[in-house]
Parts: sequence; structure tokens; C-alpha cells
Amino acid sequence: MNKSDLENEPRTAWLTVVGIGDDGFAGLGRAARRALLAAHTIYGGARHLAMLPRRIGAQREAWPSPFSIEPVLARRGSPVCVVASGDPMLFGVGATLARAVPAGEINVIPYPSSISFAAARLGWALHEVSLVSLVGRPLPALQPALHDGARVLVLSAGCSTPAELATWLTAQGYGPSRMTVFEHLGGERERCVHNSARAWNAPDVAALNLVAIECRAGREAMRLPVTPGLPDEAYLHDGQLTKHDVRALTLSRLAPVPGELLWDVGAGCGSIGIEWMRAHPTCRAIAIESHAERQRFIRHNRDALGVPGLQLIERRAPEALRGLDTPDAVFIGGGLTVPGVLETCWDRLRGGGRLVANAVTVQGEAVLAAWRESHGGALTRISLAEAQPLGRFDTWRSVLPITMLVANKAEQA
Repeated sequence: MNKSDLENEPRTAWLTVVGIGDDGFAGLGRAARRALLAAHTIYGGARHLAMLPRRIGAQREAWPSPFSIEPVLARRGSPVCVVASGDPMLFGVGATLARAVPAGEINVIPYPSSISFAAARLGWALHEVSLVSLVGRPLPALQPALHDGARVLVLSAGCSTPAELATWLTAQGYGPSRMTVFEHLGGERERCVHNSARAWNAPDVAALNLVAIECRAGREAMRLPVTPGLPDEAYLHDGQLTKHDVRALTLSRLAPVPGELLWDVGAGCGSIGIEWMRAHPTCRAIAIESHAERQRFIRHNRDALGVPGLQLIERRAPEALRGLDTPDAVFIGGGLTVPGVLETCWDRLRGGGRLVANAVTVQGEAVLAAWRESHGGALTRISLAEAQPLGRFDTWRSVLPITMLVANKAEQA
């Protein structure tokens, strides 16, 4: 059953999602208790179901493994409750269910989240804090939030997360950062532990924990800007790198928008796809690269720069493009002269999407010029020079000029 099927049916609120805290049933309000008492079936994790008193007579069902909401959707029409931690709409099952069930059929009763409790304990304004979940995500997902003076709240994956996080922060040059680990927030067993990342030595941490970080950058930390055009030294590469000035111009033409997908064709070390994804947490990118050593660079760079979700296709275009999701934008940094690459990218680009291609060779430039003649678009020559020593003086040394094609595909009727 999918959401479109549900939307064609009459809409009555049959599903209630109840947020529950570490204080269990006793901490719930009247509306949440009433919904649980009226339910025919209650779904939740084993820990949450165990918090419910015996007087609740509903059938209790633990989530299946692997996780699926299909059992809930199959009971549409009868009163069903789901119990979940804190605010179910914050990285929770409530958000998953809301994408599958029309708004008129679902009622969410939130409880204060662990994020709210932590901010209250620390005196932090929530709107000034970065929130990162490491549940099912690798540690490098935290990297974009690391800035000197930043405050970050991290949802832990388990008891080992704080120690792993402390080690990782120190390796990133953020060893002086102050970490506060909260356990069982809002419950009788609430506890907190403080220390710097560098000196972290609290091995016994409860599985249910949250980490607050006051970021302090050490001298060795690489301080990365939030704008496109990261320093070239931020990347591991073999020279196949779109240099930072050209990269900034290229990304401005690609114009990333939240939720959009980029194909980075002939990705080299992955810099364009990486900075596309750094533009917004919901931006997605697929890097297509056939060179084995550069594939290794991409894997390293995507983790080091905080976008572990960058997808890598280890094949040669245009064959590698078959079956990929339709892109909203395409960048071609390599392989322009390979027959079919430019044509396939253009054909697969969605209506209203953008294509940007850069050429440094005469042959590549000829391909772009011919393409513009038949399909339109704008050609731009980018020529940069840097001041370098010449004896006792300085002179301008030009870098290789870049020819850039920018083409916008018409919206399809």
C-alpha cells in the first residue's frame, strides 16, 4: 500500500503516534494516555512497549526486522497507536509514517525530545545549534557542522559513539572541543559526563545517550568555508582537480537547490559533487569515474569533507549512466570527447535542468562549440593568472584557460 492509494480513501484519524520519554507512561499527558487506552494495536520498539502498564489491553507488536511500516498501514481503519522516543517527527518514525499516510489520518502527540532536554540543561538556544544524527550514518557526516565556536547536538548510535566521536574529533584537529554526554535525559537515571574530546576517558556510557559539542579548533584543524571553492589542499588528488576559483564559478552555474540530484561525470577526485552536497544537507550527487586511483581519492574526499552519502559509480560514461536516477543538473569534467557522453547527459537531464561542461583541450572546446551550434547555451572563456616571482620582481603566470558551456534544458510540456 502506498500513499497515493491512501489519499483516494476517506480521511479519518485512525493512527496516533505517541512520543514517550525515559519516564515512561507516567510522563504522558491525558491525550496520549487516552489514545493508548483506545487503541486496538500498539506498535513500537521492545523498550517502548515494555514501558506501558498492564491495564492497556491493546495487542502489542514490536517492529519487524528489517524495519517496515507496512504492518501499520495494513491495519488502516482500526485504532492504531505507535510509540516512539521523544518527538516522533525529529529523526523519528512519525516522519516516516507522515510520508505514507495523509495528514488527516494521523495524529502525532510529541513528547519533549532529547534535543530539547539537552538544550535546556546547557542553556543553549536551539535555533543556534546544529543537529546531527549518527544513527545509521558514519562519523564524517558531522564534518560540515565543525566550525570554531559552533555548538552541535549529536544523536548517538549507541554506547560506543562518544568514544569514537572523541577520537574522530581529535583527528580532525578539534581535540580541545568540550563534550558533554547525556544519558537517559528526562528520566530517573539521567546523568551527564564532561570532558574535552582529546582527554575523553568515560568508557561506560549508556546506549541511550546524546552528545553535545562546543567546538574548539586546534592549530592543526583545517578551517573550511561554507561557500563553494574549498582550498585545493582540502582534496586528495593527482592533478585532476577543478581548481578552487573555477570550481566556485562552476558551482554558481550549476546552482544547487535543496533536494536536487547532480551527476558529476568524469568526477576526478570528486570536488564538484562534494561541494554540491555541502551546499545543503538534502542535495544529492552521483560521481561517475572509471579511473581506479581517482575512485580511491573520491572515497577519501567524500568522508574527509563530510558527505559520505556521495554515490560513486566505478564505470566509464556513457555506459555507466544507464539506470541512474534522473538528474536535476549535470557537470561534465572529463570524457567530453567520448562519443555519446554529452548527448546521453542532455537526453537524461530533466526538463528545466542545467548542464555545465568544462574543457581544457582544443578537442574538448571544439565539442562544446559544435554542441552550442545545434543545441544552444552559453560559452564562457575563463582565464586566470597568478603573480609569481621572476628574479627580484613578480610577473603574471597564466593557468590553463577553461572553456565553459552552460545550457538550460527547456521545461517539458
